[in-house]
Amino acid sequence: MTTLTTPGSGAGRGAHVARRAPPGPPPVLAGAAPVADFTLRQIERALRNRVRYRYVHPRVTREPEGYRIESPCCSRNVDPAGGVIDIAWLARGADGLWHLHARDHAMRRWVQQCASEDLPALLDVLCVDAARVFWP
Repeated sequence: MTTLTTPGSGAGRGAHVARRAPPGPPPVLAGAAPVADFTLRQIERALRNRVRYRYVHPRVTREPEGYRIESPCCSRNVDPAGGVIDIAWLARGADGLWHLHARDHAMRRWVQQCASEDLPALLDVLCVDAARVFWP
């Protein structure tokens, strides 16, 4: 249990009275907003400047092990109906590096493309996609 020290009232100027904090987690303030996920926002911002399929709106989803990016399939190469497909997966590894994966739709698995400490550099690779690995 944590002991808090607060200014006293009757013991003279500068006196302090010790009181105990209630057990358990701190109280939640009414109307408190959830903590912002700055990495998610950074990925969303970078995707606005991508080269391919700028007219579709990809979605970034926070998952337990990273960030998944999905988008409608405009080329219809993967989904002839134009449905939503996985584009990329970004995850921070135990090695401290960010790992960028592309979806192999034929094999239904993620394939690592590159890794770096520099997330913006990986986002550049994703957004330029010169080899059409991410945006098929």
